[in-house]
Amino acid sequence: MYFRIARIPILAILSLLPALAARATDAPEAAGGKKININQASATQFALLPRVGAKQAERIVEYRKAHGQFAQVEELMEVKGVGEKLFSQLKPYVALSGPTTLSAKVSSRGTRGGPTAKKASSKSASASSASAGSGR
Repeated sequence: MYFRIARIPILAILSLLPALAARATDAPEAAGGKKININQASATQFALLPRVGAKQAERIVEYRKAHGQFAQVEELMEVKGVGEKLFSQLKPYVALSGPTTLSAKVSSRGTRGGPTAKKASSKSASASSASAGSGR
């Protein structure tokens, strides 16, 4: 009986390990020093951030011009279109000071929770094989 009770917490911890490992693999991409100084970046540089297009980048620059420099990175959430969800994706890439070192667009693939490329390709493969059989 004692052995069964002790096994449950161990199994619970083991079930959390894949989630922790997934977070650890996401961190090195941002930790590689690829950041944008939000107090100096241009709209072009803001557009390199994940899920930020040209229009959203312009909004951030306009907000900064109207309200002055950002005192905290969380102030980005005051810009129209930047909510908690988007901010949580941007946070690893933004800084208040220092040089902007991000030079290439950060991929936002997989952030919406939709099908991954592997699932999408298997779906299209099964759809094409189904349509090939019905074309008499």
